[in-house]
Amino acid sequence: MSELIKMKFSKLIRCIAAFGLIAVMGQGAAAQNLFAPVAQVNDSVVTEFEVQQRQRFLQLLNAPGSDRKSVVDGLIDDRLRSALMRQAGGELSPEEVRQGQTDFAARANLTAEEFITALGQSGVDEETFRDFVTISVLWRDYIRARYGNTVTISDAEIDRALGADGSGSGIRVLLSEIIIPAPPQNAARVAALADQISQTQSEAEFSSYARRYSATASRGNGGRMPWTPLEKLPPSLHPIILALAPGEVTAPLPIPNAIALFQLRGIEETRTPSRAYSEIDYAAYYIPGGRSEAGLAQAAKVRAKVDVCDDLYGIAKGQPAEVLDRGAKKPGEIPQDVAIELAKLDPGESSIALTRADGQTLVFLMLCNRTAEANAEVDRDSVIASIRQRKLQGYADQLLEQLRADAQISINE
Repeated sequence: MSELIKMKFSKLIRCIAAFGLIAVMGQGAAAQNLFAPVAQVNDSVVTEFEVQQRQRFLQLLNAPGSDRKSVVDGLIDDRLRSALMRQAGGELSPEEVRQGQTDFAARANLTAEEFITALGQSGVDEETFRDFVTISVLWRDYIRARYGNTVTISDAEIDRALGADGSGSGIRVLLSEIIIPAPPQNAARVAALADQISQTQSEAEFSSYARRYSATASRGNGGRMPWTPLEKLPPSLHPIILALAPGEVTAPLPIPNAIALFQLRGIEETRTPSRAYSEIDYAAYYIPGGRSEAGLAQAAKVRAKVDVCDDLYGIAKGQPAEVLDRGAKKPGEIPQDVAIELAKLDPGESSIALTRADGQTLVFLMLCNRTAEANAEVDRDSVIASIRQRKLQGYADQLLEQLRADAQISINE
């Protein structure tokens, strides 16, 4: 494939990112049998051939992080989206599919035929491209149809985004949190409890629930968090939090192996300019033993020895590489439970609120740095479109989290 076409491919990333279609990527080993099942999603199977094709496709697009683990995750998400589309009766005609391919290729100044030819020369089947476009268009249209009428944008929101009052003011929120562990064997019981908690509008009652059931460090304080700039919270939470009135509680929000709920206690504009972040640099050091006495003692020793994230390399020296996970990610790519904890930290601070492996591994989480985006000149229509897309993306992210929580998923790697 020519360098010119490669350069044109890279322009497609902005299109993909606009609809949240690039998955967070990880690592894994390639299987040998192209027809071997890599993952089971309810009654559907993801094959090795599909994984290799999607991985090659994203690599050709120069997508950020196209390694195996999250390619599998992306295909699992596509299976969940497709199943929901079938239930909703969503379907594209051959003409609509072709138009979607044409629109996609046009963003690189290529015709659909040129794009498909270039993919074929690099070993990517047309069917891979067609499936990618089909589910993308169906999902985009479904989210717009299901949530479009619920998205309202006030003049105050627009003015805040534009900094129309000249102060460059931002927003900070006063929240209480409850995060309840929900391992598979307890998922139904925890879901019922979370539904009950979500109905409360009493701060005292919510705090009582937090002391009894929450797994976070804030449980001793009734789940109360300090004032937090909105931009530090996970992007998918922004429209959900802003839709609450003081005293109201979010619907249960599925996160890895847990369910989260938030109660809004206060919201206010500040004189501090709102900042968007392009990347969050953080480190996770994994300690065996979970929240056992030995695990917590080891975490205390680590905390006493580290001042900055780079110090963790010395702590992890001589241990398997997987005990330390360090990197910078876009805010929307960070797992939601991790993002919630990072929102509470300043660079150099750490948290031991999270566990992995059904509670058997304690996560020593440390914020390294936040990288602010450069502010761009935008007009009012662009701001409205951006706010609308962000709110729709928030709904889409939460719906997909719920589909994952409700599905029977097994991965054979």
